[in-house]
Amino acid sequence: MSKNTYSIILTDEVVEAIDALAAHKGTSRSNLINQILAEHVCYVTPERRMKSIFSVMEQQMQDIFRIQMQASDAMFSMQSVLCYKYRPTIRYSVELLRHPNSEKMGYLKISCRTQNSTLLDAIDLFFRMWIEFEIKYHPYLSKVKALYKIEPGKMTRALSSNPELDETETGDVISNYVQHFDTLIKYYFSILQQGLEIESVVSVLEKQYKELCLSEELTL
Repeated sequence: MSKNTYSIILTDEVVEAIDALAAHKGTSRSNLINQILAEHVCYVTPERRMKSIFSVMEQQMQDIFRIQMQASDAMFSMQSVLCYKYRPTIRYSVELLRHPNSEKMGYLKISCRTQNSTLLDAIDLFFRMWIEFEIKYHPYLSKVKALYKIEPGKMTRALSSNPELDETETGDVISNYVQHFDTLIKYYFSILQQGLEIESVVSVLEKQYKELCLSEELTL
């Protein structure tokens, strides 16, 4: 969505009120006026779309995760604690594109800050198993370019665009995806500490994945 410069005539009192409200909201005068006019003519701006999606996510996540202060209006981050040595924290960050394209609407970034090589190896193994399960049971994902990116202790998953979903449905789908991932990684660490062979871990985890993630279609 392009932006241009327009001249409008406003009274000083209106400008003062707008500036005060813009300062309170942490935005600019132009952006606030744009939002007010968009709402008045029922036009959904990128900011309003993202706010609606994140509002749905917050309602669903606030009792399960620790919601963080957000770095921007295009990001929603939360934390969860793994039942493992030293109780490491895993961070989920959803970053939406202001102007999503036909393929992607944003990214889900999952990370765990740790210097423990054993923990890093275990997390990276889970990431790879999750990807393997997703592609196995959702074959269409194998055709999506640059869907996954794995780095030490971090995985980025592109979020596919789905024009058939409104903001509420999009928020629901992303929330369900994150909750399923969090449930499975916690289950993974619980069975990992039982000393099972890796083949058994994969088998048990795959069964749990099917029970969790195939009960509903995750259109991401």
